[in-house]
Amino acid sequence: MGYYGTGGSGFALIVVLFILLVIVGAAFVK
Repeated sequence: MGYYGTGGSGFALIVVLFILLVIVGAAFVK
């Protein structure tokens, strides 16, 4: 929860988008 306090919300958003990209990529490869 400390990430939001340090203004790392943008970084968290990038991480979420990256995870979604990996999931979609894995599903596409299959």
